Amino acid sequence: MTAATLCLLIYGGDEYLNEQNARDAVYRLLEEHRDAELARVDARSADANSFDEAVSPSLLSQRSVVWVEHAEDADSGLLDAIVAYANETNRDPEASPVVMQCAATLKGRSVEALMRRNNIPVDTVPKLDKAKDKLNYVYQQFQSRGRRIDPQAAQQLVNVLGDHVGELAAMIRQLCFDFDDDPMRVNRVNQYLTGNPKVTGFNVADLAMGGKTARAVIALRSALAQGTEPIALIGALALQMRNLAKAAAIRQGDISKTKAAVNEWALRTADGRLGGWTSQGISACMQRLAWADEQCKSRGGDPIYALENTIELIGAKGIQ
Repeated sequence: MTAATLCLLIYGGDEYLNEQNARDAVYRLLEEHRDAELARVDARSADANSFDEAVSPSLLSQRSVVWVEHAEDADSGLLDAIVAYANETNRDPEASPVVMQCAATLKGRSVEALMRRNNIPVDTVPKLDKAKDKLNYVYQQFQSRGRRIDPQAAQQLVNVLGDHVGELAAMIRQLCFDFDDDPMRVNRVNQYLTGNPKVTGFNVADLAMGGKTARAVIALRSALAQGTEPIALIGALALQMRNLAKAAAIRQGDISKTKAAVNEWALRTADGRLGGWTSQGISACMQRLAWADEQCKSRGGDPIYALENTIELIGAKGIQ
């Protein structure tokens, strides 16, 4: 951000990336303006007077770096004050720079349109809602650290943590900090993630779905020994079976890919596993999962036996 663009809107996209981009912009400005102090303005409760106070000189500093959070909930008075300030101080090198953080809600879209109409720069954050975008994000994060990652390892990270970008980013940071491998390979990723319940659940389900029953049972016992809750493992198995059922329904023409609401990678994986499965086999496994879920939640149940029994049935493609 330069003197000619003292206001910036960080808009939409993934929630974690939105906040991270705003944070990065704010701290770059603090680094650039060592004399400035940080002023945070919560647009959910702030008004025009609060904003004017934040951008004005204080006893401690002649200017601030102003971080306006939740701009999507700003009232019209606050938004008018921000626009007026941006127009008045557009080329004033001594003015306080402003970074606005805005979600892509219905009101947020109105805020974005207002800023664009007034020539205030908008940084649109990617959504990362597609598997390909998440993979590219992983590659970019490694590249930004001067590192590389093997495609299989990148896919493993996306498989397990792709729905939680914050956790994915934290995992990448930790991997790069702890290991010098370049490129980072899948065995290292799996070694690092062994104690993560999401990873162990995914691995158990992946082995079971691949027909590797003995290895799946061993992985199950290891996961339980590490403290993974049985219900989390049931959830991982159920997710894989639901994807398989949806892939079968798509192949039979019962539903469309859009209606299935499964990401492309997961759908391709499930479709590739359909060989040898029947509708009866899928139904039997879903019923066994429901029983195992009940055993996990029942005081008199035996969740470990139920899990092993379910894994054996899945490994046999539902053939009893």
